[in-house]
Amino acid sequence: MMQEYATVDSGEIDRFAAQAEDWWDPAGSFRMLHRLNPVRLDFIRQYLLGHFGRDASALRPFLGLGLLDIGCGGGLAAEPMARLGFAVTGIDAGAEAIASARTHADAVGLTIDYRIAAGEAVAEAREQFDVVLALEVIEHVADAGAFFASIGALVRPGGAFVGATINRTARSFMLAIIGAEYFLRWLPPGTHDWSRFLRPSEFVLGLRRNGILATQITGVVYDPRRAEWSLSPDLGVNYMIAAVRR
Repeated sequence: MMQEYATVDSGEIDRFAAQAEDWWDPAGSFRMLHRLNPVRLDFIRQYLLGHFGRDASALRPFLGLGLLDIGCGGGLAAEPMARLGFAVTGIDAGAEAIASARTHADAVGLTIDYRIAAGEAVAEAREQFDVVLALEVIEHVADAGAFFASIGALVRPGGAFVGATINRTARSFMLAIIGAEYFLRWLPPGTHDWSRFLRPSEFVLGLRRNGILATQITGVVYDPRRAEWSLSPDLGVNYMIAAVRR
């Protein structure tokens, strides 16, 4: 059923299914996402605090708002968003990822609406959310145009979108594929297809064509000496985009 949707790539689903038991292992195949998570979560929190005018000192500043995490995987972003007060829906085309996410959420006492679904399916149901996240997912979809169309339908007017992905540059080929997958083995070989990476200008245009206006773009860089990620003006490899629904 999932293969009926244009964005779903069965090969990508199978690849991540084979790693599903690793989602919450900080030393496993998703260890770089665990290291990246604090930086991207802080960016999302700060941007949304400003967008919605919420109190930064509040323990759960986003109570009353709904958030959709597209390609949620095991829930590495969905769980922190739930703790911040969002009513979180997490979707993924992989049944194994959703099973891992549900198991972990239950174990830590979080209520998250996890579904085996593609973004198009949720859009077809005419559901909309105050916030939509798409973190490290668009480079794995089969049809970027259909993906952007679903985002345009899913973000409520006045709502926000945050995406994170990898730029299509010679440097990203060397670092994100040759370095990360084949030399350092941070990721299983074949995790990424360089031709599917989007330049920031392509990402911005895809959003704009579907009524979403980019308002902030930042690079995310890795410092191997400190083994830490940080925000940077350098968009050459990893970057994040924040945007609003007109």
